[in-house]
Amino acid sequence: MKCRFCNNELKHKCIDLVSSPPSNSFLSKNQLNEPETFYPLKLWVCDKCWLVQIDEFKNATEIFDNEYAYFSSYSKSWLEHSKKYVDMISRKLQLDSDSYAIEIASNDGYLLQYFQEKQIPCLGIEPTSNTAKVAKEKGIDVVEEFFGVSLAKQLNEQGKKADLILGNNVLAHVPDINDFVAGLKIILGPQGIVTMEFPHFMRLVEFNQFDTIYHEHFSYLSLIAVERIFLGHGLEIFDVEELVTHGGSLRIYAKHREDESRVVTTRLKELEKEEISRGIQKLSYYESFQKAADQVKFGVLSFLVEQKKNGKKVVAYGAAAKGNTLLNYCGVKKDLIPFVVDASPHKQGKYLPGSHIPVVSESEIHEIKPDYIIILPWNIKDEVVSQLAYVRDWGGKFVVAIPKVEKF
Repeated sequence: MKCRFCNNELKHKCIDLVSSPPSNSFLSKNQLNEPETFYPLKLWVCDKCWLVQIDEFKNATEIFDNEYAYFSSYSKSWLEHSKKYVDMISRKLQLDSDSYAIEIASNDGYLLQYFQEKQIPCLGIEPTSNTAKVAKEKGIDVVEEFFGVSLAKQLNEQGKKADLILGNNVLAHVPDINDFVAGLKIILGPQGIVTMEFPHFMRLVEFNQFDTIYHEHFSYLSLIAVERIFLGHGLEIFDVEELVTHGGSLRIYAKHREDESRVVTTRLKELEKEEISRGIQKLSYYESFQKAADQVKFGVLSFLVEQKKNGKKVVAYGAAAKGNTLLNYCGVKKDLIPFVVDASPHKQGKYLPGSHIPVVSESEIHEIKPDYIIILPWNIKDEVVSQLAYVRDWGGKFVVAIPKVEKF
């Protein structure tokens, strides 16, 4: 297997979560008795460019199909995050009605709607037709295609040069990261800016967030690895922000390498030094990840079995991709967790891939009054606890599994 950036032979395994179905491939009731395909779920690290990457067994066009289950607008905290970003970047770049913004992986228009409110012209690029349909209903212009050099050239021929290109949690999702970044170079205006947000691999290791590993994420990104990839295609990262989203993310700012109007910031240099000091460029850094993940697995199973023996009722909240990775790696089925609640009607009535746990509405919590609710999307823990505060009335408690099993 070759590195998808530098073509170096991959020899060093980072972590092996055995195998599971794609984490957003929810099932209908009729599909429960049909064969389900499981794919290997393991990460490798390149000892040349330090890009961490997954075995590419699942084709992107199969993952991001017409019934992709994730709709960004069902998280209030994510909407707030998006609005704050639009307010900030609009001021920073002085965007107005003469500017042009392009979002790659625009989903259901969760973010571009805020550019619309400011009357800033924008375009969404989104390959999944069901989410793109929702964005179009909001009046957002959307191209339903995968982004890369081919689409970038088409947009370039139409005279669409961007003052801002943004992508939230998409850089990790692209199978051909060279084609993707090369496309950014093509459609970025002469003094335009690219911002990309993605989970920071350093935080993923630090906080044992192995559940954010799934087939939809082809790459697991450090600042140093991303800098090399962008430079390889004529783009230079000149600034970075550390965000709390998804347990610790980065927002990078990039420009054309030949654009000398912006200088490299101190905080970029400081984060580079921190990554190096932690050992990002040493193979020993990656060797402890498997053991930490296994400890969570043992802790989750011990907790669930103990509650089952004691006659306690345990349910889950949030039919998130990370939850599916966790449940499948732990081997949890509906005998230990009878259902998972999710706010999205697009997931309700379906079943989790692999575990076959049914997805239901919040009314089921009122019905059975569980003793414990495991919050699978721990990154929005505070939002969920606030929403479900009423479970305290009957003595209900919450549980998270990452970075370790914790009741509160």
